[in-house]
Amino acid sequence: MRKLVCLVGLLLLVSLPAAAQEARTTTDLSFGYSYIRANPATTGFPSFNSNGGTVSLAINPARWFGVAGEFGDYHVGQIGSANVDSSFLTYMVGPQVYLHGHGRFTPFVQGLVGGAHSNGTAFGVPGSRNSFAMALGGGLDVPFRKHVSLRLGPVDYLLTDFRETAPGSQKVQNNLRVSGGVRWRF
Repeated sequence: MRKLVCLVGLLLLVSLPAAAQEARTTTDLSFGYSYIRANPATTGFPSFNSNGGTVSLAINPARWFGVAGEFGDYHVGQIGSANVDSSFLTYMVGPQVYLHGHGRFTPFVQGLVGGAHSNGTAFGVPGSRNSFAMALGGGLDVPFRKHVSLRLGPVDYLLTDFRETAPGSQKVQNNLRVSGGVRWRF
């Protein structure tokens, strides 16, 4: 067992110069507009639109991989024919994988998990509530200047699990989120 530990340690030590040859760690900061098509599970409660913005910070230890943290803030002004004043927040973290080799464009995929917070009647839930949130999707970065890119997406499946109040209603809301904005890499 001791020989195995020494061998693994030696391999890690020998591989450090190869890891140092990888491009330096970079950081991405993204700001953008987001649209959510919310689908509450409560019978008789219509789907609705929500508009807002997102801020994302990604630490990229490798050229093809990063860990992103994202915060989103959205507002709901109307559900069906009713005027409402609700807000909806998401805060998630997870991996981003960049798919290089597509010319000037860089597609990416991401999987984020975290939480969501709702005030008012958003997602068919009255009052202030918290829930689990998950976003799976991808997008495209289009370079504009040396360190600035136009970020098309991500287009995500956004899952939330606010417990809805109607009897027999489901707990999970399946939503569509579409975003776009600007990304700075430094």
